[in-house]
Amino acid sequence: MTAAFGDPSSPGRRRLLDVAVAARVPGRAEVVGVLTQPGAASVKLPGGGSVSGERLAHRGFEGKAGQSVVLSSASADGAGPVVIALGVGAGPDTPVSEGIRRAAAGLVRSAGRARSVALVMGALPDGVDAPAAAQAAAEGAALATYRYLGFKSSTEGGGQVERLTLVSNAGASLLSALQRGAAIASAVALVRDLVNEPPSSLTPTRMAAISELVADRHGISAKVFDLADIQRERLGGLAGVARGSEQEPRMVRLEYQPAGRPRATVALVGKGITFDSGGLSLKSGEGMMTMKNDMAGAAVVLGTMSVLAELDVPVRVIGFMPMTENMPGGRAIKPGDVLRARNGKTMEVLNTDAEGRLVLADGLSLAAEEKPDAIIDLATLTGAVVVALGRKIAGLMGNDEALVARVQSAGAQAGERYWPLPLPVEYRRDIDSQVADMKNIGNAGQAGSIIAGLFLQEFVDDRPWAHLDIAGTAFGDTDQGYTSRGATGFGLRTLVELLTNWAPAPASARPTKGAKSARAGVGRTTRAAKSARGQAKASGPAKVTKSARRH
Repeated sequence: MTAAFGDPSSPGRRRLLDVAVAARVPGRAEVVGVLTQPGAASVKLPGGGSVSGERLAHRGFEGKAGQSVVLSSASADGAGPVVIALGVGAGPDTPVSEGIRRAAAGLVRSAGRARSVALVMGALPDGVDAPAAAQAAAEGAALATYRYLGFKSSTEGGGQVERLTLVSNAGASLLSALQRGAAIASAVALVRDLVNEPPSSLTPTRMAAISELVADRHGISAKVFDLADIQRERLGGLAGVARGSEQEPRMVRLEYQPAGRPRATVALVGKGITFDSGGLSLKSGEGMMTMKNDMAGAAVVLGTMSVLAELDVPVRVIGFMPMTENMPGGRAIKPGDVLRARNGKTMEVLNTDAEGRLVLADGLSLAAEEKPDAIIDLATLTGAVVVALGRKIAGLMGNDEALVARVQSAGAQAGERYWPLPLPVEYRRDIDSQVADMKNIGNAGQAGSIIAGLFLQEFVDDRPWAHLDIAGTAFGDTDQGYTSRGATGFGLRTLVELLTNWAPAPASARPTKGAKSARAGVGRTTRAAKSARGQAKASGPAKVTKSARRH
């Protein structure tokens, strides 16, 4: 099955592998992995016998997460499956669930051309129960099978595990956890497929059409704002960035409603720049090579929304996806232009390559008008976060310490790491503008990710808000563990973990004092801007007609 959506009438999530539970290793399993903890005295072989811990140590195997070593054939005559010891050792940056996730991925990557593999659970390390381990194993194994083949002339060659059997005495009780993990992996694959697709294929209008079809299949509603709607709804940041492209922009609003009374309402906003040339502030040729990934935030929002009903998530979730190209056409915005966002605030554009925050301004404004209990945005926003944190850790900031902590904790459980950054009030002056309410860049070479966060904070209307800067983590250049070269789908598992286990915030929880002070100290909004904000709140999001959903 190819990954690309060659026909937008049939896009969506795809199953990466089948999962099953059994009390013993099935006869058709060609490779068997055995979860092995650090310091294990020995490892039992499924076919009988064992391998001593001393022998494993002699071969350099210490049971650390991600380590693996081939032990033997399971039967005396060599006709049985290959047996592999898989390390699951936890560490300061590797919770037990992540160790299991990496172990399952190692099993798949070690399987060669095998089609069926088995994973022997055995005694689990402290800190993880059997269902959580089963879910993590399914996620790691399934994601390790991912390949993007949409534009390959041949899909032959290479191994492709098709079936994972979890061997455990817990039996069928773990099947739902396995299926949950497989569903989450399928949603991550949807994100990867979208981000990996070439930019001339995945245009804003096409991604909007895919969003509608995914929504129809997975129990969520969708509204698409076309260019006329975007202009009528005063989405000035999105409309402004789109001016340089021949492709029309789109804004997509998605909504998931749980079966029972929702515990809360959470709004998700994802940056959807389907290709970023930098506009008139043109990127270098090398800088453009991976800029098809600048819509990863929007893809994560769509992927997350696609799996909520299947997982019976108890939270009402609203998603916003502002989508456009950023191109240097003859009508492109120029450095020095001023745009007005949905909430009425004006933005001086001094660098057209800082466009993501301009479209997010409209998405966040719409989200705030829904009066949710929390707003979370994801964006491949700044190169500065890559310099600071590299390719394995995303930046995290917000105006609500409790929400930021919850996102970080959910990420740790999901195997996605974040590092909190501050939003100091004294840095707010760096985006003061002489001609508008704010400018879209700060001082050159100084706190670029923080400045972007302070800019976004202007559009959340004091709602609890967290910003995930995934510029470094959304796209990888190596095949390692359960990630592959290209799109990673980073952020989706964090959101699913957070939303699934959502608990109402304490009544005393409020945006941080520093965040309030930063907003109170702005003091540069004109009467016209205030009036426009009032009109925006009164009118609410667009009521999109059927014609607005035709492409």
